[in-house]
Amino acid sequence: MNFRQLEVLKTLLATGSTIATARSMGLSQSGVSRLLQQLETDLSLRLFERDKGRLIPTPEAHILARDAETILLGLNRFSGLAEDLRSGAKGPEVVRLGLPSSMWENFAPAMLVDYARDYPTVRIETFFETTSNIARLVEQKVIDFGFLRHEDQVPPGIDMEIVATGTGVCVIPEDHPLAALREITPKDLRGVPLILIGRQRPTRMLLDQTFQRAGVKQNVKIETHTNSSACAYVAHGLGVAILSSFFANLYRHLPIVQRPFVPVTTQDFALATPSGTSSSLAAKALMEALKRQIAISQQQTSAT
Repeated sequence: MNFRQLEVLKTLLATGSTIATARSMGLSQSGVSRLLQQLETDLSLRLFERDKGRLIPTPEAHILARDAETILLGLNRFSGLAEDLRSGAKGPEVVRLGLPSSMWENFAPAMLVDYARDYPTVRIETFFETTSNIARLVEQKVIDFGFLRHEDQVPPGIDMEIVATGTGVCVIPEDHPLAALREITPKDLRGVPLILIGRQRPTRMLLDQTFQRAGVKQNVKIETHTNSSACAYVAHGLGVAILSSFFANLYRHLPIVQRPFVPVTTQDFALATPSGTSSSLAAKALMEALKRQIAISQQQTSAT
């Protein structure tokens, strides 16, 4: 027995003929007769008496038709719910994601504009944290996914998908003399006020080692802990910053320029999800929105 057979039963009772039923359901008359015969066989019940080409419903047909109507309504509701889930009209009450602190100002709002329209019933909760804190929130399943710097050691309980790569760049005020150079080395920064990020973090420790190997003493003017603040300080002429091009690209609207920092270093960024879990359609759609915004934010522009 299937729902198409139940539709034939319901429509036959409403129209009274196989011709009208066939027209209503977009079937042939023989197709209607075949479905009705299959239903009677499956149920081992005669549902219609045949009298000179006319179909006369039995009392059993009327009784079963009431339940058929209920079943068909339930199937329609079920199909409608699935469509709502696909389209975003319904879904989880909340999707939680973690992003680096430097992505709150421009990146996150731009990412959410289209998503909020397409998934109007979904509440979004954003956590702006460091890489280690985002990894902890993912591992503990506090958030559905996070975007973070990819380290050599992947924490247990987390699946990683690399979705972006950046290279080390020197971020300079657009009118600074260093902006005339095609690339910047530690020796070019001798005596230059520096704005450095994340003391004791792995990337900062590697940077300090680079200066030591070049025999250049750093002139650290400002220590900060977000890429956004570093770019803002540079824009106000407070010094020169060294950070990943991924983050520098998010602040190209400021009066700053970036030049490759040599020796070249690369940094990967990943989408992190809890291991052994399946993400909702709403969460997957937000991950795709994140990837699209990454592509937009990292589009190359001509050097200033």
